Amino acid sequence: MLKPVYALVGEDAFLQLEELSELVRTAPADTLRLDIDGEAAQLADVLDELRSFAMFGGGKIVVVREGDDFVSRFRESLEKYLAAPSSSATLVLRMRSLPANQRIHKLIAKAGQIIDCKPPKQLARWIMERGKNVHGLTIGYDVAELLANLVGENLGRLDSELAKLALAGTGGRLTMADISGTVAFQKEQKIYEMTNALSAGNIEEAVRRWRQLLQTDKSAEFRGITWICLWLESVRKGVEMQKRGIAPADIARELRIWQRDTIPAFMRVCQAMGEQGVMRAMAQLAEVDYQSKTGVGDAAENVERFMLSLQLH
Repeated sequence: MLKPVYALVGEDAFLQLEELSELVRTAPADTLRLDIDGEAAQLADVLDELRSFAMFGGGKIVVVREGDDFVSRFRESLEKYLAAPSSSATLVLRMRSLPANQRIHKLIAKAGQIIDCKPPKQLARWIMERGKNVHGLTIGYDVAELLANLVGENLGRLDSELAKLALAGTGGRLTMADISGTVAFQKEQKIYEMTNALSAGNIEEAVRRWRQLLQTDKSAEFRGITWICLWLESVRKGVEMQKRGIAPADIARELRIWQRDTIPAFMRVCQAMGEQGVMRAMAQLAEVDYQSKTGVGDAAENVERFMLSLQLH
């Protein structure tokens, strides 16, 4: 049985919608759902919906989007309602934050439930659990790390990609080949292989990967600098953590280096470049970016010359 009020609190819209769907599933089949924009809604209209019966005799769920704005505008009156909420309807507030020291937090917790919708701290673990529980996929940690690196922290897109991979006939166990073979990841994977070669100190292989990428993706010359910049930032962090005496395994975990056999080579690259080498490379890459954007030389060749100039040994 649904409670009179729920607060779905967190920045991640995907998690909020997942929790909302679960609430709707637990409601009787004839329950009426109303979605209201909290930025424009008036309190009187929302309260009228909560206190009136559904047209066809079932229960009612009133969902207020942008609940932070709604609560801010009508806090005192809303607190009075929550002290004695309607038993015939459920109010769902979708909020970005709800500090525990606020009175409305205590009222919602007493009359209903506050549901945490914050993004997971361990994204790879979330991918593994989501793949198993929702999509019937067995996913190893390294594979989940690769997926997280390629897609990013957008849980909605991650779930969508997991669904597509499940439908692609992977046999239930997801491998790196399954991921790299999908159309959605092919371009990202090729760039990722290029920066992996740099992490291994293999400039010749990085240049070969770069040339291959340009043959299949003409936009790569505009994205390559961004990816190399991200790689340099990882090296900078690696150098800084080495300086603090942090163990290689912990550095790899922090920098999300999913291929364990590449860790020693990456550590050697960090030692070879050092803090000064990384700063010089960043300044040089900024100049390459400026030249490419102002028409000085060919953008793709500028990137290649930059890679050939790196001192990784």
